[in-house]
Amino acid sequence: MRSLTFRGGIHPPERKELAKDSAIRRFSNPAKVFLFLSNHAGVPAKPLVEPGDLVKTGQKIAEAAGYVSANLHSSITGKVVSIEKAYHPALQKPDQAIVIERTGEDDWELLDPARPFSDFSKEQLLERIRDAGIVGLGGAMFPAHVKLSPPSDRKIDTLVINGAECEPYLTIDDRMMIEHADEIIRGTLAIMRTLGVSKAVVGIEDNKPDAVAAMKKAAKDSQIRVTAVKTKYPQGAEKQLIDSLLKRVVPSGGLPMDVGVVVHNVSTAFAVYEAIELGKPLIERGLTVTGDCTNSPTNVFVRIGTLASEIIDQVGGLREDDLDRIVFGGPMMGIAVPKLDVPVVKGSSGLTLLSKVSAASKELFSCIRCSRCVVACPILLEPYLLNLYATKKRYDPAVELGLLDCIECGACSFACPAGIDLVKSFVLAKKVYRSLKKGAKK
Repeated sequence: MRSLTFRGGIHPPERKELAKDSAIRRFSNPAKVFLFLSNHAGVPAKPLVEPGDLVKTGQKIAEAAGYVSANLHSSITGKVVSIEKAYHPALQKPDQAIVIERTGEDDWELLDPARPFSDFSKEQLLERIRDAGIVGLGGAMFPAHVKLSPPSDRKIDTLVINGAECEPYLTIDDRMMIEHADEIIRGTLAIMRTLGVSKAVVGIEDNKPDAVAAMKKAAKDSQIRVTAVKTKYPQGAEKQLIDSLLKRVVPSGGLPMDVGVVVHNVSTAFAVYEAIELGKPLIERGLTVTGDCTNSPTNVFVRIGTLASEIIDQVGGLREDDLDRIVFGGPMMGIAVPKLDVPVVKGSSGLTLLSKVSAASKELFSCIRCSRCVVACPILLEPYLLNLYATKKRYDPAVELGLLDCIECGACSFACPAGIDLVKSFVLAKKVYRSLKKGAKK
């Protein structure tokens, strides 16, 4: 039997025990939401409302402004009070947001018609997914309809549904599969119909036996195969999951579609189900509130645009005296934010609140070329050598060695006994390289 894993990777402390047994809770609607026009990768959406307008829950308030763009819907019933800049947790800078104050309980504006996915044609399914503003909920926020519209020269034969959830601390996908397996499978079948494929496989790390069992039960009468893969970080990265499940290697600089595959997250499949069969646009998502500074780690459904501070208050607060770091996402690939008054975006899979002990940095030493980073790298790069070129600002040789293939998973930094933040070096080097290339074209 082949090994359902990939070369490289690491085994950081999982810390999933904090929230894995917490059923998903649903809170009362927030008093105010901040809905970024950049709630997706690509071109920001164009506002359709102005301050003073009254809006319903689910109403489209901004429309896609390009092919790689996505619609935005109001997550509460209320009044538009402003369009202003707020701190964006993914962009790590202020960005334009539509601010809405709630005026009452939900008065819904749903997508019509809502009916079983089998009643829709491929074209109608794609249109509904686009209309609903669905993006990848694993974190990248790439518009789903673009992924589901591969070029004619890319023949897709397999859909992969990512239930690995390899990021430490986070457990929302685990709970989604345990509690909403039937809906996820129906969403997966809808995506298969949209792509025109007859084969799908769900990959789940083997540290989630309850999720594996629930998904297998839900998929038993379908063409969907549910497979447990080895628990190892970053098993949930697209290229690594494809390697583990299908033994196909995505080429350097390539995409999953280059090997006949499209990958979507389990929460994205759930959102597709809701959009098609319930007529519900993407106005909320599940996330994990966790960390050793959280009084009550849990999993919750929250409306897009809710402030992190309000979410934390509703789960019982935090131990502020010991708080060192607020992370949107998990500790490996999440983004640290400077304050709690930051709103949730479509790609927010968790809020991880870490103490000074948990977030402590390693003591820094010089690189001794031990090659532990090479062993850990899931892309098979040589991080120590890339770092040497990056720090000396020799960007072209670094790119030749695969700098742009780095997925910024942090495995190399975790494995480094010298405490060198290799990923930080690569992120900066990629930004500088791209800026230099962009400037050279002008």
